[in-house]
Amino acid sequence: MFRCRLSCNLVRDGFWGKFYCTKPLQHVPVMARETIQFLKPQNGELFIDMTFGAGGHTRAILEAAPEAKVVALDRDPVAYRMAQNLAAEHPGQIFPILGKFSELPGQLDELEIKQRSVDGMIFDFGASSMQFDEGSRGFSISKNGPLDMRMDKDRYPDEPSAADVLAVINQIDLARILKVYGEEKHAKQIARAIVETRHAVKKIQTTKELADLVQLCCGSEKRMDKLQRVSHPATKTFQALRIFVNNELNEINYAMLLAKHYLKINGKMITITFHSLEDTIVKRHVMGNIMGDMANKLPLRYNSHTICHEQEVMESVMRSPWHQLTKPVVLPSYEEVEENPRSRSAKLRAVVRVS
Repeated sequence: MFRCRLSCNLVRDGFWGKFYCTKPLQHVPVMARETIQFLKPQNGELFIDMTFGAGGHTRAILEAAPEAKVVALDRDPVAYRMAQNLAAEHPGQIFPILGKFSELPGQLDELEIKQRSVDGMIFDFGASSMQFDEGSRGFSISKNGPLDMRMDKDRYPDEPSAADVLAVINQIDLARILKVYGEEKHAKQIARAIVETRHAVKKIQTTKELADLVQLCCGSEKRMDKLQRVSHPATKTFQALRIFVNNELNEINYAMLLAKHYLKINGKMITITFHSLEDTIVKRHVMGNIMGDMANKLPLRYNSHTICHEQEVMESVMRSPWHQLTKPVVLPSYEEVEENPRSRSAKLRAVVRVS
C-alpha cells in the first residue's frame, strides 16, 4: 500500500472499499536526499535549480546550507510564482527566473552571473506533478481537459498546442513522433486512427478523446508500469506529444552545454531523468559522445565504422569535461517508490566538472 507523505482526509468507498485521499498530495521532490549527498552544498555557494517545480530540491539545499544562494529557473508560470514566494521567505538568497533552458544565458547576464561561477546545478527533467494535477493544462490522461500540453502557454500563446499539432500533422510524421518520442509500438496504427478520425468525424480537442481513441487502437492489451500496476495504453502517446510540443529534448541538450560553461572547475551537476530519451542525452554528454555540440542521437551500433574524422575532431569528442560520481546510475530506494510512485522510473547521475 502506498502512503501519503502528508496527513490527509481519508474516505472509504463502501465498507470493504478502498480508502481515497480527499486532499491533493504535496509535490515530493524525487531523490532529494541523494541529491544533497552528491551536491554537498556549503554556505556562500551559488547553485542553479534548473527545474524548480515546487521547490523541493531548492529547499533541501537551504536546509543543508542556510546561507547558500540559488537561482530558481522554471518555464512554468505556476512554478515561477512559487519561486517568488520562496524568495520572499529568503530575501537575497533566491533569484526566480521564468524561462526555458535556452533563455537562461541572457537572464543570468542580467543577474551579473558569469560563466565558470556556479558551484552546482540540478536538473529534475520531465513534467511536474503540478502539471498533471491540473486537468485544464492537458497533460493528464485521468483528468479530462483541453488537449494543450504547453508548459508555458501564457508566455507563448501563439505556439501550437497538442490539439493544434494533431489537427494538421500528416500520418507519417505523427507515427514518427509517437515511435521516437514515445517508444510506442503501435505508433502507425494510432497515427492512422488520429488522422482518419480528424477527416471523417472531428478534430481531437480533449485529453479524453485522445485517450479513448488510443485505447481503441490497442484493443484489450494490458500494459504494466514498473510497479506492476495497470498503465493506460495512451501513456506513451501523451509523453510523445508533450515532448514534441515543448521541444524538450533539444532544450535538454542545450542545458547540458550550459552546465559545461557555467559550472566552476569541481562544480557538480545532478541530473534526474525519467525515461530513456532524457537519460541518453545526459549520458552521451557526460561520456563525451557528442559532435558539433549535439548529443549523438543514433545508437552506436548504427554508426558507420568506415567513416574517418580528423584527429583534432576525434580528440575533442573523446575529451569529456566530466568525472562521474555515479557508476552505475542511482535508483530510488524501495521506500521512496512506495511513498512517491512518481519516482519509480527515475535515474540520478552526478558528475563533477574537471576540465
